[in-house]
Amino acid sequence: MIHHLRLGMAICALSASAALAQQTDISIGMGLEPPNLDPTAGAAAAIDEVVYANVFEGLTRFGPDGAILPALAESWEVSGDGTVYTFTLHEGVTFHDGSAMTAEDVVFTLDRARDEGSTNAQPSLFSNIVSVEATDDLTVVVTLDGPDGAFPFDMAWGDAVIVAPESAETNATNPVGTGPFRFADWAQGDRVELVRYDDYWGEPAALEAATFRFITDPNAAFAALMAGDVDAFPNFPAPETLGQFEADPRFSVIVGSTEGETILAMNNAQMPLDDIRIREAIAHAINRQDVIDGAMFGYGTPIGTHFAPHNPDYTDLTGLSAYDPDRARELLAEAAPEGLTLRLALPPPAYARRGGEIIAAQLREVGIETEITNMEWADWLERVFRGRDFDLTIISHTEPMDINIYAREDYYFQYARPEFVALNDTLAVTSDPAERSALLVEMQEMIAGDFVNGYLFQLAKTGVANAAIEGLWENSPTQANDLTGVRWTE
Repeated sequence: MIHHLRLGMAICALSASAALAQQTDISIGMGLEPPNLDPTAGAAAAIDEVVYANVFEGLTRFGPDGAILPALAESWEVSGDGTVYTFTLHEGVTFHDGSAMTAEDVVFTLDRARDEGSTNAQPSLFSNIVSVEATDDLTVVVTLDGPDGAFPFDMAWGDAVIVAPESAETNATNPVGTGPFRFADWAQGDRVELVRYDDYWGEPAALEAATFRFITDPNAAFAALMAGDVDAFPNFPAPETLGQFEADPRFSVIVGSTEGETILAMNNAQMPLDDIRIREAIAHAINRQDVIDGAMFGYGTPIGTHFAPHNPDYTDLTGLSAYDPDRARELLAEAAPEGLTLRLALPPPAYARRGGEIIAAQLREVGIETEITNMEWADWLERVFRGRDFDLTIISHTEPMDINIYAREDYYFQYARPEFVALNDTLAVTSDPAERSALLVEMQEMIAGDFVNGYLFQLAKTGVANAAIEGLWENSPTQANDLTGVRWTE
């Protein structure tokens, strides 16, 4: 590959001017391969990690600091009562097949997402839409069923990117978007290749090509970086080796925060986990810091509810479910005197596999046995996330501000307490910041007090990159490897 010829003998063979030329392609390592490449039809974070802002764009987008920025909509206005959003689109936007992107594509996308048969993983983003109308090619009017100050935030999610009716059904394997990169190839099990889209409507990307390589094994990820087979690993799966990279001037270590609440999820609708005493016992059996130290080598922030600690509305509830094995044994003696064996399903990420072994040992200490099943990603999505066929599982929820999932009756951990649903409904129509903060605190307290899940830690973003690369995100306000501002400095 061209970018491995920058040093040593190869430079001697180049002319002086060519030797100074900056590298224009990049290889990005990822721990998981996406099950498909359509962010409007899948829940896996790995989809957005490849295509968000690179291939697909929405009306709005997340900036690297979490700010909501204009994207395909250059501006928008809100009616006085907060129920009507009028978006003005950029001129000259085309899809990668050359067709024009117009207001009709926005109407199609939003109507498709809120259709009864939609496969969109985040239907709540669109549930308050009453109508979507194109008044001309560059103007879209969205009417909501009540005021919603968070609507531009909702439209920034990968699930809300704009797609065309001509290509929507094949985006899973041949994605056609409006972004600065277009899809080139997918060698399943190995890599996805993107190339710069020359007719991009906005600021062109500095990179001409990008390859996303899928490397599940942490040892292989370390070796690939050291050998230069990948240029960056934004979510590096072997944090125990970060010290070696920090000591090596060839690399930059990039540590930030994510939106990833890592939880021991419990099937609240299924015996015996429908008993709050069992769930509370499990919560008190977990030593969060041991999990963080053992699975993440110290990287991670303890959480006591489903909310990011860096959010200004976060309330620290870790004390409610503090490590207390004696209390766990008391609750179990009362609720399950004959003992307990639970199924623990573990998806591929290292935090789940490593954390699962640690938690299984902690549960055994208080009298709960576990039957561990290591699952591949597609199997986990089918059996656990969609099929709800599990007792316990470990997963990091990387979507931003997603406490509203606890109001969904069909969601995999099956909570949806009516009082929580009512709070969530009230939040949706509340625009006053102080009132919203109070509601969010009450929602955090309710799910923590009901011990819906075992709340473990906020996933740290630990990345490693060639020191000559700039523009990679430090934090992850959404699940993305946004390459739009990435360049080589030498």
